[in-house]
Amino acid sequence: MKKTIKGLVLLACTLGAAFAQAQAPQAQIDLGKLEFSDNCASCHGIEGKGNGSLVWLLQKSPPDLTQLAKKNGGVLPVNRMYAVIEGTAAVPAHGVRDMPVWGRDYSVEESQRLREARGNYDSAAVVRARILTLIEYISRLQTP
Repeated sequence: MKKTIKGLVLLACTLGAAFAQAQAPQAQIDLGKLEFSDNCASCHGIEGKGNGSLVWLLQKSPPDLTQLAKKNGGVLPVNRMYAVIEGTAAVPAHGVRDMPVWGRDYSVEESQRLREARGNYDSAAVVRARILTLIEYISRLQTP
């Protein structure tokens, strides 16, 4: 009888804690900002202005990402951005490619996750989503 009461009390406490956690407001995670902070800010700067902490290591300064739409007639060049981030776009004016090919890096990361995962997992879709999330964040950095 005592074990049953203890078990019921433990179950009630566990359910109560789970319910309270489910009712608590969940913090929103900005995935685009997280991708940018992890992969871009060191060169492009926290605000995307091309003044990151590693800029002194580069032969050519990274572009001010807040001006991309302005320099393109007010339209963010999404297709071009995607190709540059993915690594399929050649940037001849840059000479040697200083910017990492994030599409390749994302693909390597996702293929490692695919080996660990069981069931349906579309790593190519995850790579596309990460690139598009990053582009969406950069779109929010645009200044008029």
